[in-house]
Amino acid sequence: MLSEPFTKRKIMKIVFYDTHNFEKEVFEKINTGFGFNINFLDVRLTDLTASLAKGADVVCSFVNDKVDEACIANLKQNGVKLIALRSAGFNHVDHVAAKKYGIPVCRVPGYSPNAVAEFAVGLLLSLNRKIHKSYLRVHELNFSIDGLVGFDLNGKTVGVIGAGKIGKVFIRIMQAFGCRVLVNDLYEDPEIKSLSGVSYVSLDELAKLSDVISLHVPLNKSTFHLVNAEFITKMKSKALLVNTGRGALIEARALIEGLKSKKIGGAALDVYEEEEGVFFHDLSNQGLNDDTLARLLTFPNVLITSHQGFLTIEALSNIATTTLQSVQQFQKTGQVDAIKVVSS
Repeated sequence: MLSEPFTKRKIMKIVFYDTHNFEKEVFEKINTGFGFNINFLDVRLTDLTASLAKGADVVCSFVNDKVDEACIANLKQNGVKLIALRSAGFNHVDHVAAKKYGIPVCRVPGYSPNAVAEFAVGLLLSLNRKIHKSYLRVHELNFSIDGLVGFDLNGKTVGVIGAGKIGKVFIRIMQAFGCRVLVNDLYEDPEIKSLSGVSYVSLDELAKLSDVISLHVPLNKSTFHLVNAEFITKMKSKALLVNTGRGALIEARALIEGLKSKKIGGAALDVYEEEEGVFFHDLSNQGLNDDTLARLLTFPNVLITSHQGFLTIEALSNIATTTLQSVQQFQKTGQVDAIKVVSS
């Protein structure tokens, strides 16, 4: 229960953690229609920084924050009544602890499936056809095309793990390329099942038959290190792996071994298991302390981007609108739409 009706308050205060320049302008623009008091911080939300939210009604968290029990207890002590995630993923939040301390957690469940799915396709095309390599060569006035051979996607088998909103868009795009699509998901969607050239299969069968595998599942206990040494052993030789989901879906050390042995044909990663403190930051003058990521970057058949799959103006606008709508609803009713609430 709320200790004080929010409807009596004229302005709600929201503290944004781990804020980046690309989102500030969008949130400020969308907030003109809501009138909240927004305070942007560039520090990550942890138990050590939670006290910076003292006096705020809401904290807005991003994907690399660490919202564990200690952090949530600190937020509770400082008067925070809602944790609003400006992301679909919520693996960085201890939602059991949030329930324990009576702080609801809401998220943005579907800000732009097209943005992430289209980016996954872009990664696949660039990895396969070496577009990124050709771009760099030409800028050095090297117009050779040796070593840039790829393969036609048409007629190939593409495995899609996770057929939610993003996975569904990706499936349709691959279908348009003329690919045979194998899908693995906990639930079989009748709409997907009815598509020509698309079929549901076991995870083992998908690994064995797919020329390309793309990951679109959330990160949880059952999907942590889904792609591990055992899975890679089952994969079709020289298959390409694409991950725009969460970094820890792939066991990085196992991926490196698969690349070294040439079992894996290549990997395109927009996320990384230990991206916290690396992605979204400019380390060009500092160097990289993560030896595993540094090793991945040495492979010529690995393409890594810094978690930008969601980064379109449409997605950012949807994230801002949905987040602020959730805060407004909580202000008026003390609740948030069930589809947006993170729960055990």
